[in-house]
This record gives sequence, structure tokens and C-alpha cells, in this order.
Amino acid sequence: MTSHHSVPDHSGDLHSDHIAGVASTSSDEFDYPMVDALPEADYTIGEYDLSERAALRRVAGLSTELTDITEVEYRQLRLERVVLVGVWTSGTLIEAENSLRELARLAETAGSEVLEGIVQRRDKPDAATYIGSGKAKELRNIVAATGADTVICDGELAPGQLRQLEEVVKVKVVDRTALILDIFAQHARSREGKAQVELAQLQYLVPRLRGWGESLSRQVGGRAAGGVGIGGRGPGETKLEIDRRRITSRMAKLRKDLAGMKTARNVKRARRDHNAIPSVVLAGYTNAGKSSLLNRLTGAGVLVENALFATLDPTVRRAETADGRIFTLADTVGFVRHLPHQLVEAFRSTLEEVAEADLILHVVDAADEDPELQIRAVREVLADIDALAVPEQIVFNKVDAADHETQLRLRSLVPDAIFVSAATGAGLSELAQLIERRLPRPDRSVTALIPYTRGDLVARIHSDGEVLSEDHTGTGTLISARVRSDLAAALAGFAAS
Repeated sequence: MTSHHSVPDHSGDLHSDHIAGVASTSSDEFDYPMVDALPEADYTIGEYDLSERAALRRVAGLSTELTDITEVEYRQLRLERVVLVGVWTSGTLIEAENSLRELARLAETAGSEVLEGIVQRRDKPDAATYIGSGKAKELRNIVAATGADTVICDGELAPGQLRQLEEVVKVKVVDRTALILDIFAQHARSREGKAQVELAQLQYLVPRLRGWGESLSRQVGGRAAGGVGIGGRGPGETKLEIDRRRITSRMAKLRKDLAGMKTARNVKRARRDHNAIPSVVLAGYTNAGKSSLLNRLTGAGVLVENALFATLDPTVRRAETADGRIFTLADTVGFVRHLPHQLVEAFRSTLEEVAEADLILHVVDAADEDPELQIRAVREVLADIDALAVPEQIVFNKVDAADHETQLRLRSLVPDAIFVSAATGAGLSELAQLIERRLPRPDRSVTALIPYTRGDLVARIHSDGEVLSEDHTGTGTLISARVRSDLAAALAGFAAS
């Protein structure tokens, strides 16, 4: 079935390193000859050789490697055996393969064994089966040959696409959105996190509900309608309608519960705002090392795991600059490309920590294959939550795992970025100094001679303001500082001449 040859990606080199082989067989949709060399084509406007479209490209290096696992242990793991499939509609072949490799990491995080990964070149996904009827039959052969029990598609599929693709491949079909929701469900720990994930899952599920045969029907007409006649009529609702009504009621309750939790979060945020405590938020792609940085900077002791979406519940910790100013540092849920809109909506109250911050530390994995894509994906989510106006600082983490050439390229890409390693501690002092410089400062300058009997005012200046000079005289404390307007009003009666 498979003919091995190298196919150019129209950017120069042949991709024999990235593509183990190209499967191209005659189908009811495509029947084109194999070619060894393809002419140049402009992929940006959707014009490409027909034999490119006819090819299902196998992406090398996606098989999950299981080492030192006995048969008994493997049975206990009960890993799903999955085949990944993506549709390459725009961009380069490298970008399409990187997207599928990320899907493989997501699948493994969810508890799957990846058997195969294939990409098809199309101008747009097929409206019926995502990859077309002919390619769907080829995918069925691959599923049968590998013994897979699940197909995961690199995109969000319409309910009809899921159903029709399942009918062809004869195994369960899951899209990228359902996969991410499943990972979130596994990692949610707090009451709020669990409610947010459940709400997102139900929002995804409602349009995808479907009946499973007449045995579940609750509507039965008279004999003329093919029913059982008198005594056999149901309550008037199908099982599908009952499920939809129950889900709608559950979603309403979850929204009410989350609204109550949001109120509590707003009270805490208002208390910090009243005390004029600046806030710094760690935001970025999943598994970029945000929690590790939080632990390094504050000693928070939050969970650190080399896995996607290990952190779902936001953590806020108290921190202090070298000059004594107090601020909060918050860890947030990681983002990912094509983050399901259901999750963005469900986690909106949590993500408001980012939109209300004084400074966003945008953490990027410097050792990732495509850090530029990470930055774009995160900024898309920041735009969704109206956080683009918040000052942003790019922080490249994991520089200990990035080679010298990569670091040079990233420095040219973002000249003002900070390069750190939460694992080794490199660059953390520079990051702390940057936070100190970029935190908002009090806007009123005062000089006051405060009697020794009003030590409370001196303490407030030290905790809430920025002390410029301090001298103890015979009549009191002579202090120059930058403070907020409310504290400046309290000091007005002690202004030094």
C-alpha cells in the first residue's frame, strides 16, 4: 500500500528527515500517479499539485515509546491506542508537522499510546469526513493495520464530520477540542476548576448529542404512525430531548455557582487594589515553566510537572522587591494554539487575573521547536480576554536546554526579552530587577516631619510607598517619599517646610 519517496516542501530541502513515507493508493476520490519531483507551487493561495493532495503523509517520530513496561503493567495502564490525522491547509509542511507533534504530546498527556500520525494536504477540510471519503477509507486501512481503537483529528470537527468519519473508520473519533477538554478534566483539582471544566465540556457536548436507536425513544404514536397504540404512548419527550434538558439545567447551575465564586475572587482583588498592591501575572504557553518560575521567585511550592496543562487553578503569592515594595505574583492556566473557545469562556473569571494585572510576564519555552508560534497563540488568547493593553514582558525560560544558535535567533526576534532558567537559576536576578523597574510607583512626592508619636504613618509610608530618604531629628522623623494620593492627604498636616 505504501510507496516510499521524498517530497519537496517547496522551501528548498527534501523532507526525508520529517516524512518516513507517503501513502498514496487508488481510492474512489483520488487516482493520480506517484511522482518523484513536483513543480514549484504557491501554497499561500491554495494552488498545489494534485499528487500532493492525493498523499497522506506519515509524520515521523510520533509513535509513543514505552520502555520497561511488562505485560501486566501495560494491561493496568490500559492506554488507548490512537492514530493522529491532520489537514494541512496553510503554512509550511514543518508547521503542519509541528502541530501534529503537539497533538501527540496532548494525546500522551491524556493517557494514550500514539501509533501513527498522518497529514493530508487540502485547501480546506472536507465538509463531510474532514479528510475526504477516499482518504477516510485509507485511514480505515491504517487503523486496521495498527490495531488502533481511536482516531484523533487535529482540529475541531462538526458533529456531522465526527459521525461520518466514525462510520467509515469503525472506531471512536475524537477532535482536538475534546482531547484538550479531557486533559483539563483530569487535572482540575479545586471546586472552581472542576466547575469550569464541566461547563466547558457540556457546552461542547450539547450540539453533539445524538440518539442511539429506537430503544431509547420516549415518543410513541398510534398504530397508524407505526407505534404500539393505546397504552404504549410515552411522556412526550425523546431520550435525546431529556438529555439536552438535563444538560441545559446543569449548565445553568454551574454558571450560577461560578458567578458566586467570581464574586469571592473580586472581593479579594478589590482588597488588594484598595491596599495598592501591584500585581504581576505569569502567562504563557502550556509547559513553558511558569510554575517553576513562581516557585523560584516566591518559594510558593506549587505543583511542577513536565506535562501539558499541569496547572489549572491560579495561584497568587506575595513577593517583595529588593527595595521593599510588596507585590503579588500569580500563576495562571497555560494556553495552547486553537484553545477551545468553550474553555476561554468557562475560565474567563480566572483569566481576569491576567487582564487586571499591572505587568504580564509572558513566559516562552526557549527550547521549543516553534517559540514564535507560542507567542502568537498566547497573544490571541490575551486578545480574547481584553488583556492586550496590559504591559507585557517576554521571558524566555529553559535557556539551559536551548542551543546557542537558537538563543541568538530569539535575541534578534525579541531584543528586549529576558532569558532565564528556572531549573538552574540563570537570569533570575535580572528578572527580579526588571520586575522592580516595571512595577507601577506611587505618583505623589512628599516631604514630612512626622512626630515620634505617629509611628503608624511612618510604617504606612514604608509599606505602601517608596522611601527616598529618612532622617531622625530631635522633633520627629524627617522623611521624603513617593506615596499614593490618600496617604499624601494624611501626611498634609506634617509637611516639612
